[in-house]
Amino acid sequence: MEEKLEKLYKECINELNTIGIDINNNSIGKIDVKIAKRNSKRYGCCKQENPDKNFYHIEKRQNRRIKIYDRFNNHHIEICKWVMDLNDDIIKNTIMHEIIHCFPKCNNHGDEFKKYANIINNKLNYDIKRVGNKKEDYQKSNIEYKENDVSYNYKIMCQGCGQLFYRKRLQKNFTRKYRCGKCGEKFNVEILKS
Repeated sequence: MEEKLEKLYKECINELNTIGIDINNNSIGKIDVKIAKRNSKRYGCCKQENPDKNFYHIEKRQNRRIKIYDRFNNHHIEICKWVMDLNDDIIKNTIMHEIIHCFPKCNNHGDEFKKYANIINNKLNYDIKRVGNKKEDYQKSNIEYKENDVSYNYKIMCQGCGQLFYRKRLQKNFTRKYRCGKCGEKFNVEILKS
């Protein structure tokens, strides 16, 4: 599985080079890719360490000023084991998503991340989004999708696009703090158990 991941990672790097994005230059830093040790709901993650002290900005949050680093020297990309069972194009899409997080000012899903995602989507025919749809990706890979046998306490539905998901626990003030990742609308929460 590690060899497959390394091969697909190298393919992604070569594709980025064809459109003029050089991963191996010094502005990005060192990247290592591996399979995540624990199974998770997410597709993958990019952990950054060793910030470049010369590249930062100050954000004001309430009464505090916080130093936010824009560039890091080391990046650790982890891809979940279950993703490795899917089609290669879905795996490469996940790898590419995580590679974008290695670019300066892209350690979140903000404007810079969206800019690079749009460039890669348009020039290389990827489908990089902020969040993935596990059920759809299983169907594209011709694998039977089974929802975990977890008894959920909350059913959450987007008021705009109708996206539906379930949670065992729910954060306090969830409907005030969060919006739909697809359309930006509010959520309706239904309590399944009392």
